[in-house]
Amino acid sequence: VQLQASGGGLVQAGGSLRLSCVPSRSGFSITSMGWYRQGPGEQRELVASVIHGGRTSYGDSVKGRFTISRDSAKKTVYLQMDSLQPEDSGIYYCNKLPPVRAYWGQGTLVTVSS
Repeated sequence: VQLQASGGGLVQAGGSLRLSCVPSRSGFSITSMGWYRQGPGEQRELVASVIHGGRTSYGDSVKGRFTISRDSAKKTVYLQMDSLQPEDSGIYYCNKLPPVRAYWGQGTLVTVSS
C-alpha cells in the first residue's frame, strides 16, 4: 500500500492549499492518520493528526492555520492549509499514526513564496 498525497503547489505567503491523501488499496483503514512535513535539510515532522473519534492534534507551528479532516466514505484524508508562510514549504506526506515505513509515498511539494 502507498499513500498518495496530492494538492501541493506554489503559493504566495498568506495563501491557501488543500492537500489530499488516498491509499492505493481499497479497504485500508484511515482511522489514525497524520500529515508529515519535511522541509529542506530538515527531519520529517508530524504537523497534524486525526484519530478515532475524530480527535485532531496539531504541531505548534501550524495551530490555528491548518485543519486535518477525513472522509471515510471516500477513504481520503485532507489537510487544509491557510495563512501559509515560507517556513511551511516542504514535501508533505501522509501516513498512519504512528507512521509505517512501508506506507510512505512520494509526498506532495508545497512551496510558499514570500
